[in-house]
Amino acid sequence: MGQKDGFLQYDRELPSSRDPQKRINDYKEIYEEFPENKTKQQAARCMDCGIPFCHSGCPLGNIIPEFNDAVYREQWEEAVEILTSTNNFPEFTGRICPAPCEASCVLGINKPPVAIEHIEKTIAEKAYELGYIKPQPPEERTGKTVAVIGSGPAGLAAAAQLNKAGHLVTVFERADRVGGLLRYGIPDFKLEKWVIDRRVEVMEQEGITFKTNSFIGTDIPASELESNFDAVVICAGSTHPRDLPIPGRELEGVHFAMDFLTRQNKEVAGDEVNDKITAKDKNVLVIGGGDTGSDCIGTSNRHGAKSVMQIELLTKPLTHRTDKDPWPLWPMTLRTSSSHEEGADRKWAILTKEFIGNNGKLEKVKLVDIEWNSGEDGRPSFNEIEGTEREIPCELALLAIGFLAPENKLLEAFEIEKDPRGNAQTRGYQTNKSNVFAAGDARRGQSLVVWAISEGREAAIAVDSYLMGESKLEAKDDSFLNIAVEK
Repeated sequence: MGQKDGFLQYDRELPSSRDPQKRINDYKEIYEEFPENKTKQQAARCMDCGIPFCHSGCPLGNIIPEFNDAVYREQWEEAVEILTSTNNFPEFTGRICPAPCEASCVLGINKPPVAIEHIEKTIAEKAYELGYIKPQPPEERTGKTVAVIGSGPAGLAAAAQLNKAGHLVTVFERADRVGGLLRYGIPDFKLEKWVIDRRVEVMEQEGITFKTNSFIGTDIPASELESNFDAVVICAGSTHPRDLPIPGRELEGVHFAMDFLTRQNKEVAGDEVNDKITAKDKNVLVIGGGDTGSDCIGTSNRHGAKSVMQIELLTKPLTHRTDKDPWPLWPMTLRTSSSHEEGADRKWAILTKEFIGNNGKLEKVKLVDIEWNSGEDGRPSFNEIEGTEREIPCELALLAIGFLAPENKLLEAFEIEKDPRGNAQTRGYQTNKSNVFAAGDARRGQSLVVWAISEGREAAIAVDSYLMGESKLEAKDDSFLNIAVEK
């Protein structure tokens, strides 16, 4: 800890964002530059808390007080060494992670928590600026080969760690560019894609091979990978969207959120998009209150939507913790994103009953208010509130209600057993086939980018142990040093 009374001297402060009504005219990241001395002050707020609960709040187990101290002392090389010892991609998490570490910050008990996410991003960008993040190919190669399927955060993390262990790694991606949902699921105003390209270039120079437009299980048989590689890691994500099978679902104008976002990201990348979904001059209804729904709001406003409404089935969250989510648990409180600041009418406890159209095109949506209660078995249920049913004008409805499981027949192609939710069933990270492993959303279900990176890192330990008998890769804690694997 650098400054003993830093948490008393300085308030929490973050970079200012550009004017909402100006930034909706472009797809650049929204935050202004932040003076380095102010970042140092934010790092100084990290207190000598004794037990840093931020460690347990972070799925990666980031060593947060130590890198905060290094930033306070302006020891950037030390800071990046500490941070990258647990996190392969701080430039990603520093931009798009919801920061569960901050929710567990001890200072956050009665004050605003330390600005950990901002500090993380600053360390990453300073490291690139000063040349501390550079290609570091392994000194020796093991001769073992590994195929990683999927180039999202889990696949990239697994590939980086396995390459570090000396294995020859090939990453297969079905899209035309590397990045998975980092590339095509997250808008550029949250994560500009040069950030991904910069990291991929480093990984290529370290010896990792990337193959795009690769459809494993269809164009490329699963048996071919099993024959040509010593191990396979499935990191395909959980991309099968949850549908809303109500009357009118087939109407033109009702789309999955990810179809909407992917097309926009392709257009921003300079691709010709013939089947673009546009919100321009339309009344837009975003169904689903999570991050994907928020991204749809920001994108719709940039299109020039006539109006944007976001609805959620659950009741409106409180603005404070309760005894059901006390510190240091993740607070189930109301969150307002940068996209909400740009304009959206938010509603809660609303059920979507019907899509209504004319000549095959969406024109209205029928909604009704609901009230939640506990059923006889204690499980929550809801009732429609009489007299609240109404129709609202809507020409574009976006379904942002989550994802169910890996969407293609990849698991079937490898004859992988599934869990009850349709994800890869594993023992640790090893599937029922000893040379095939799974990590990320394909294994645990839809989750956060920071969990995906954690899964990729831990799966790499399991694969390395399978190939070499033991692994010297860094583990989050001792429990991952003995990940069970079978030959």
